[in-house]
Amino acid sequence: AMTVTIKNNEDIKKMRVAGKLASEVLDYITPFVVPNVTTEEIDRLCHIFMVNVQDTIPAPLNYAPPGHSPYPKSICTSVNNQICHGIPGSKVLKKGDIVNIDITVIKDGYHGDTSRMFYLGEPSIQAKRLTEITYESMWLGIKQVKPGNFLGDIGFAIQTHAEKNGFSVVREFCGHGIGKVFHEDPQVLHYGHSGQGMKLQAGMIFTIEPMINAGKKDIKMLSDGWTVVTKDRSLSAQWEHTVLVTESSYEVLTVSSGTPKPF
Repeated sequence: AMTVTIKNNEDIKKMRVAGKLASEVLDYITPFVVPNVTTEEIDRLCHIFMVNVQDTIPAPLNYAPPGHSPYPKSICTSVNNQICHGIPGSKVLKKGDIVNIDITVIKDGYHGDTSRMFYLGEPSIQAKRLTEITYESMWLGIKQVKPGNFLGDIGFAIQTHAEKNGFSVVREFCGHGIGKVFHEDPQVLHYGHSGQGMKLQAGMIFTIEPMINAGKKDIKMLSDGWTVVTKDRSLSAQWEHTVLVTESSYEVLTVSSGTPKPF
Protein backbone atom coordinates (compact mmCIF):
# COMPACT_ATOMS: atom_id res chain seq x y z
CA ALA A 1 0.00 0.00 0.00
CA MET A 2 1.20 3.50 -0.76
CA THR A 3 1.72 5.90 2.11
CA VAL A 4 1.49 9.46 0.81
CA THR A 5 2.46 12.36 3.06
CA ILE A 6 0.10 15.32 2.84
CA LYS A 7 2.11 18.52 3.29
CA ASN A 8 0.98 21.27 5.66
CA ASN A 9 1.50 25.01 5.11
CA GLU A 10 4.91 24.98 6.78
CA ASP A 11 6.07 22.06 4.58
CA ILE A 12 4.75 23.83 1.48
CA LYS A 13 6.60 27.07 2.30
CA LYS A 14 9.87 25.18 2.68
CA MET A 15 9.23 23.16 -0.49
CA ARG A 16 8.74 26.43 -2.44
CA VAL A 17 12.15 27.60 -1.21
CA ALA A 18 13.86 24.29 -2.05
CA GLY A 19 12.17 24.19 -5.46
CA LYS A 20 13.25 27.73 -6.33
CA LEU A 21 16.83 26.99 -5.27
CA ALA A 22 16.97 23.85 -7.45
CA SER A 23 15.71 25.87 -10.40
CA GLU A 24 18.26 28.61 -9.70
CA VAL A 25 21.10 26.06 -10.05
CA LEU A 26 19.86 25.47 -13.63
CA ASP A 27 19.71 29.25 -14.23
CA TYR A 28 23.27 29.55 -12.94
CA ILE A 29 24.73 26.72 -15.04
CA THR A 30 23.04 27.70 -18.33
CA PRO A 31 25.87 29.95 -19.66
CA PHE A 32 28.42 27.18 -18.99
CA VAL A 33 26.61 24.53 -21.07
CA VAL A 34 28.57 25.14 -24.28
CA PRO A 35 30.54 22.97 -26.71
CA ASN A 36 33.85 21.59 -25.35
CA VAL A 37 32.81 21.63 -21.69
CA THR A 38 32.92 18.30 -19.86
CA THR A 39 29.97 17.03 -17.84
CA GLU A 40 32.42 16.79 -14.89
CA GLU A 41 33.06 20.54 -15.11
CA ILE A 42 29.31 21.22 -15.14
CA ASP A 43 28.99 19.07 -12.02
CA ARG A 44 31.92 20.84 -10.33
CA LEU A 45 30.43 24.29 -10.98
CA CYS A 46 26.97 23.22 -9.79
CA HIS A 47 28.43 21.63 -6.66
CA ILE A 48 30.32 24.79 -5.69
CA PHE A 49 27.25 26.94 -6.37
CA MET A 50 24.97 24.70 -4.28
CA VAL A 51 27.31 24.27 -1.33
CA ASN A 52 29.06 27.67 -1.17
CA VAL A 53 26.53 30.12 -2.61
CA GLN A 54 23.15 28.58 -1.75
CA ASP A 55 24.12 26.66 1.39
CA THR A 56 22.16 23.68 0.01
CA ILE A 57 23.07 20.00 0.05
CA PRO A 58 23.29 18.21 -3.34
CA ALA A 59 20.86 15.32 -2.74
CA PRO A 60 22.35 12.89 -5.32
CA LEU A 61 25.86 12.92 -3.82
CA ASN A 62 26.40 9.56 -2.08
CA TYR A 63 22.70 8.74 -2.49
CA ALA A 64 22.40 4.94 -2.30
CA PRO A 65 18.98 3.35 -2.76
CA PRO A 66 18.74 -0.43 -2.16
CA GLY A 67 20.82 -2.37 -4.70
CA HIS A 68 22.82 0.65 -5.86
CA SER A 69 26.35 1.77 -5.15
CA PRO A 70 26.44 5.33 -3.76
CA TYR A 71 25.96 7.92 -6.52
CA PRO A 72 29.37 9.61 -6.93
CA LYS A 73 28.42 13.12 -8.13
CA SER A 74 26.21 16.09 -7.21
CA ILE A 75 24.06 16.24 -10.36
CA CYS A 76 22.95 13.97 -13.22
CA THR A 77 23.95 14.76 -16.81
CA SER A 78 22.23 12.57 -19.41
CA VAL A 79 23.56 13.12 -22.94
CA ASN A 80 21.90 12.11 -26.24
CA ASN A 81 20.90 8.42 -25.92
CA GLN A 82 21.24 8.51 -22.13
CA ILE A 83 17.75 8.44 -20.58
CA CYS A 84 18.56 9.36 -16.98
CA HIS A 85 21.09 9.19 -14.13
CA GLY A 86 24.08 9.87 -16.39
CA ILE A 87 27.15 10.30 -14.16
CA PRO A 88 29.22 13.42 -14.93
CA GLY A 89 32.70 12.56 -16.17
CA SER A 90 35.36 13.33 -18.76
CA LYS A 91 32.82 13.29 -21.62
CA VAL A 92 33.23 16.45 -23.70
CA LEU A 93 29.96 17.95 -24.93
CA LYS A 94 30.03 18.75 -28.63
CA LYS A 95 27.94 20.73 -31.09
CA GLY A 96 24.68 18.97 -31.85
CA ASP A 97 24.50 17.15 -28.49
CA ILE A 98 21.48 17.43 -26.22
CA VAL A 99 21.83 17.04 -22.46
CA ASN A 100 19.45 16.80 -19.54
CA ILE A 101 20.76 18.35 -16.33
CA ASP A 102 18.90 17.06 -13.28
CA ILE A 103 19.27 18.96 -10.00
CA THR A 104 18.04 18.04 -6.54
CA VAL A 105 18.98 20.23 -3.57
CA ILE A 106 18.16 19.88 0.12
CA LYS A 107 17.41 23.08 2.06
CA ASP A 108 16.27 22.97 5.71
CA GLY A 109 15.62 19.25 5.25
CA TYR A 110 13.33 19.68 2.20
CA HIS A 111 14.07 18.52 -1.37
CA GLY A 112 13.70 20.57 -4.55
CA ASP A 113 13.96 18.50 -7.76
CA THR A 114 13.91 19.75 -11.35
CA SER A 115 15.59 19.16 -14.69
CA ARG A 116 15.92 20.89 -18.06
CA MET A 117 17.17 20.01 -21.51
CA PHE A 118 20.02 21.96 -23.11
CA TYR A 119 21.18 22.16 -26.73
CA LEU A 120 24.87 22.34 -27.57
CA GLY A 121 24.91 24.63 -30.58
CA GLU A 122 22.22 23.89 -33.17
CA PRO A 123 20.30 20.64 -32.53
CA SER A 124 19.16 18.31 -35.30
CA ILE A 125 15.53 18.62 -36.37
CA GLN A 126 14.76 15.33 -34.60
CA ALA A 127 16.55 16.35 -31.38
CA LYS A 128 14.72 19.67 -31.26
CA ARG A 129 11.35 18.06 -31.95
CA LEU A 130 11.90 15.35 -29.35
CA THR A 131 12.94 17.93 -26.75
CA GLU A 132 9.94 20.17 -27.48
CA ILE A 133 7.38 17.33 -27.50
CA THR A 134 8.81 16.07 -24.18
CA TYR A 135 8.43 19.57 -22.71
CA GLU A 136 4.86 19.79 -23.96
CA SER A 137 4.15 16.30 -22.57
CA MET A 138 5.37 17.31 -19.11
CA TRP A 139 3.13 20.38 -19.17
CA LEU A 140 0.09 18.44 -20.40
CA GLY A 141 0.69 16.13 -17.43
CA ILE A 142 1.03 19.05 -15.01
CA LYS A 143 -2.24 20.54 -16.27
CA GLN A 144 -4.07 17.36 -15.18
CA VAL A 145 -3.14 18.03 -11.57
CA LYS A 146 -6.05 19.03 -9.33
CA PRO A 147 -7.94 17.50 -6.41
CA GLY A 148 -10.31 14.76 -7.58
CA ASN A 149 -8.30 13.91 -10.69
CA PHE A 150 -6.26 10.71 -10.81
CA LEU A 151 -2.59 9.86 -11.27
CA GLY A 152 -3.67 7.98 -14.41
CA ASP A 153 -4.89 11.26 -15.93
CA ILE A 154 -1.32 12.58 -15.79
CA GLY A 155 0.21 9.48 -17.37
CA PHE A 156 -2.46 9.31 -20.05
CA ALA A 157 -1.93 12.94 -21.10
CA ILE A 158 1.84 12.45 -21.38
CA GLN A 159 1.68 9.11 -23.19
CA THR A 160 -0.96 10.28 -25.66
CA HIS A 161 1.01 13.36 -26.71
CA ALA A 162 4.35 11.52 -26.97
CA GLU A 163 2.99 8.57 -28.95
CA LYS A 164 0.86 10.59 -31.36
CA ASN A 165 4.11 12.35 -32.30
CA GLY A 166 5.85 9.03 -32.99
CA PHE A 167 7.86 8.84 -29.78
CA SER A 168 7.81 6.34 -26.89
CA VAL A 169 7.55 6.64 -23.11
CA VAL A 170 10.08 4.99 -20.79
CA ARG A 171 8.26 2.70 -18.34
CA GLU A 172 10.91 1.79 -15.76
CA PHE A 173 11.35 5.26 -14.27
CA CYS A 174 8.66 7.61 -13.03
CA GLY A 175 7.89 10.72 -11.06
CA HIS A 176 7.68 10.41 -7.29
CA GLY A 177 6.41 11.98 -4.12
CA ILE A 178 8.96 14.30 -2.54
CA GLY A 179 9.38 16.36 0.62
CA LYS A 180 11.68 15.61 3.53
CA VAL A 181 12.33 12.37 1.63
CA PHE A 182 13.94 12.42 -1.86
CA HIS A 183 11.77 9.61 -3.28
CA GLU A 184 8.48 8.68 -1.60
CA ASP A 185 4.97 7.64 -2.60
CA PRO A 186 3.15 8.09 -4.85
CA GLN A 187 4.84 6.79 -7.97
CA VAL A 188 3.82 9.01 -10.88
CA LEU A 189 3.81 6.91 -14.06
CA HIS A 190 4.20 8.76 -17.36
CA TYR A 191 1.76 6.40 -19.10
CA GLY A 192 -1.61 4.98 -18.17
CA HIS A 193 -5.36 5.43 -18.36
CA SER A 194 -7.59 8.34 -17.37
CA GLY A 195 -9.54 7.83 -14.17
CA GLN A 196 -7.18 5.17 -12.85
CA GLY A 197 -4.65 5.11 -10.03
CA MET A 198 -4.60 7.16 -6.87
CA LYS A 199 -6.98 10.10 -6.50
CA LEU A 200 -5.18 13.42 -6.08
CA GLN A 201 -5.77 15.54 -2.99
CA ALA A 202 -4.60 18.96 -1.85
CA GLY A 203 -1.23 18.91 -0.10
CA MET A 204 0.34 16.17 -2.19
CA ILE A 205 3.69 17.10 -3.72
CA PHE A 206 5.32 15.02 -6.45
CA THR A 207 7.54 15.29 -9.49
CA ILE A 208 6.41 14.93 -13.10
CA GLU A 209 9.47 14.02 -15.19
CA PRO A 210 8.69 12.19 -18.43
CA MET A 211 11.52 10.40 -20.23
CA ILE A 212 10.64 10.20 -23.92
CA ASN A 213 12.62 8.26 -26.55
CA ALA A 214 12.87 9.02 -30.26
CA GLY A 215 12.93 5.27 -30.93
CA LYS A 216 11.59 2.35 -28.90
CA LYS A 217 10.84 2.49 -25.19
CA ASP A 218 13.31 -0.25 -24.22
CA ILE A 219 16.19 0.61 -21.91
CA LYS A 220 19.61 -0.71 -20.95
CA MET A 221 21.59 -0.11 -17.77
CA LEU A 222 25.31 0.64 -18.21
CA SER A 223 27.95 -1.18 -16.16
CA ASP A 224 28.38 1.83 -13.84
CA GLY A 225 25.09 0.71 -12.27
CA TRP A 226 23.45 4.12 -12.73
CA THR A 227 23.43 5.39 -16.32
CA VAL A 228 20.34 4.29 -18.26
CA VAL A 229 20.42 4.39 -22.08
CA THR A 230 18.01 3.58 -24.90
CA LYS A 231 18.46 0.00 -26.05
CA ASP A 232 18.22 1.04 -29.72
CA ARG A 233 20.63 3.98 -29.18
CA SER A 234 17.98 6.51 -30.18
CA LEU A 235 17.89 9.95 -28.54
CA SER A 236 16.05 10.48 -25.26
CA ALA A 237 14.78 13.68 -23.64
CA GLN A 238 13.44 14.56 -20.19
CA TRP A 239 12.05 17.58 -18.36
CA GLU A 240 11.06 17.73 -14.70
CA HIS A 241 9.12 19.94 -12.31
CA THR A 242 8.02 19.45 -8.72
CA VAL A 243 4.27 20.09 -8.40
CA LEU A 244 1.94 20.78 -5.47
CA VAL A 245 -1.73 19.81 -5.58
CA THR A 246 -3.53 22.98 -4.35
CA GLU A 247 -7.14 23.33 -3.14
CA SER A 248 -8.30 24.04 -6.71
CA SER A 249 -5.51 23.03 -9.13
CA TYR A 250 -1.71 22.92 -9.06
CA GLU A 251 1.33 25.02 -8.27
CA VAL A 252 4.73 24.37 -9.84
CA LEU A 253 7.31 24.74 -7.06
CA THR A 254 10.51 24.56 -9.13
CA VAL A 255 10.41 28.06 -10.64
CA SER A 256 12.97 30.85 -10.83
CA SER A 257 13.71 33.78 -13.12
CA GLY A 258 15.22 31.53 -15.81
CA THR A 259 12.53 28.83 -15.86
CA PRO A 260 11.18 28.26 -19.39
CA LYS A 261 7.62 29.52 -19.77
CA PRO A 262 4.72 27.05 -19.38
CA PHE A 263 3.45 25.35 -22.53
